[in-house]
Amino acid sequence: MDFLGIEEKYSAYKNAQTVILPLPYEQTTSYMPGAANGPQAIIDASAYVELYDEELDGEVYRSGVHTLPPLMFSGEPETDFKKITAHCLQLLDDNKFIVSLGGEHSLSFPLVRAFNEHLGGLSVLQLDAHSDLRASYEGSIYSHASVMRRIFEINRNIVQIGIRSQCKEEADFIRQHKIHTFFAHQMQQKGFPPAAIDILSENVYLTIDVDFFDPSIMPATGTPEPGGFLWNETLAFLKEVFKTKNVVGMDVVELSPQPGLVHPDFLAAKLIYKLLAYKFL
Repeated sequence: MDFLGIEEKYSAYKNAQTVILPLPYEQTTSYMPGAANGPQAIIDASAYVELYDEELDGEVYRSGVHTLPPLMFSGEPETDFKKITAHCLQLLDDNKFIVSLGGEHSLSFPLVRAFNEHLGGLSVLQLDAHSDLRASYEGSIYSHASVMRRIFEINRNIVQIGIRSQCKEEADFIRQHKIHTFFAHQMQQKGFPPAAIDILSENVYLTIDVDFFDPSIMPATGTPEPGGFLWNETLAFLKEVFKTKNVVGMDVVELSPQPGLVHPDFLAAKLIYKLLAYKFL
């Protein structure tokens, strides 16, 4: 089934502004597994998202949303990541707006690598509970806990929002390299930081780990953290990002679907559709 379950007229690749790229990659999950099932769960839930957006008075699916088949992986990170980067570059050459569905967060590195190569001058905006800046984790430099460290090595313009869990090594790394990190405890007192948007360059890649959200609305993730964020406040911030910057692509990762618990899957699907509306309406 295609994302949103829309008719061929609006889901054909040729005329679609947006492509949905399912990436069921999961190699380094460190707590609760299941992220490989996230892309399909989001696609399944998307069939129940209302296509009319009452806030923006429009139906963004009419701009065209094509769903690609999921990429298949070998289990060897460097090979798999080269495959993701190459596939992403082909889509960028076709002038598509790419929404990637994870899968674990480590896949954001090969995605950003493609955008970095294609565009240059890119900022990476990360909404996440974890800073993901470890040099390596559990023996892998390609761990989900190291994804932003790998991204930092190719693009230092990173802005982190909502961080509330990290090790001392990561805290030291943030201070040493002056990474723009906005911690949850600061945001609980002051709200979402407008200054974060000012730091971003004109072109922005957005990566959303669903554990950014509070477990009360997003329990279906491998490494949940208390003290997260809610729907309306998050959308208000992201709406401003899309309004003032050129968001060139995005991913939503780390959904680990739970049997009989559908609201997290639906939240992820509706989030994506809402952000497409902010982009194209």
